[in-house]
Amino acid sequence: MSADPEAARRTAEARAAVTASLASVGNSVDNEMRTRAADLHANAEAIAKQEKELAKQTVALAKQSAQWQKMADTSTKKLNEIGDIQNWAEMIERDLVVLEETLRLVDGKAVPESASGTNGWAE
Repeated sequence: MSADPEAARRTAEARAAVTASLASVGNSVDNEMRTRAADLHANAEAIAKQEKELAKQTVALAKQSAQWQKMADTSTKKLNEIGDIQNWAEMIERDLVVLEETLRLVDGKAVPESASGTNGWAE
């Protein structure tokens, strides 16, 4: 069997076309993979940078939160002190009313009428 030179040439061309097509597909896939790898690498760097910034902001937020907690504790303490002063003032006022009534009784003065028309102490 002798090979037809024309058939041999067409086979060689077809083989070359298939080889070129496969090489082109391989290069295309290779370029796509390289691009994806570069994107992944760049994204990983960006994420690492964001993680570092997030950690820094978290520390700052914790510090601010501690300051606010301290301020809230101080404010609560001051409010309690105000309540204590008010209670103390009310106790002093009651003591003065009792003292005033006692002095009135010692002096033998009549009980003054209140605005409601009643006497302060039952006689």
